[in-house]
Amino acid sequence: MAKTITRIGSRKSTRKIPKGVIHVQASLNNTIVTVTDVRGRVISWSSAGTCGFRGTRRGTPFAAQTAAGNAIRRVVDQGMQRAEVMIKGPGLGRDAALRAIRRSGILLSFVRDVTPMPHNGCRPPKKRRV
Repeated sequence: MAKTITRIGSRKSTRKIPKGVIHVQASLNNTIVTVTDVRGRVISWSSAGTCGFRGTRRGTPFAAQTAAGNAIRRVVDQGMQRAEVMIKGPGLGRDAALRAIRRSGILLSFVRDVTPMPHNGCRPPKKRRV
């Protein structure tokens, strides 16, 4: 006889995370905001695309602000108070996402730019001809 086990409430919301890391990846076409704990396990994420923006509007500052707000709202409910912010990429959503994070009420210990910079590594692709 197989015994069924019923779980009351979701397992995700039971974890209390006091400190975390917010990763913002701002490309020219989209902005992805990922919130992890200090060990790097993803707690919550959101992007401009999942917030309902399509096409060129995904790269706008307003879309980045909405994505950051969505990702952070979930972790504030789980009890996050302090966070570190890692910003990567050249997109327009960098400042807007950071502004939304500051407004959320989470204390930021530091903001770091982790955009990868080549030390003249790979050969760039040939120029576009239009």
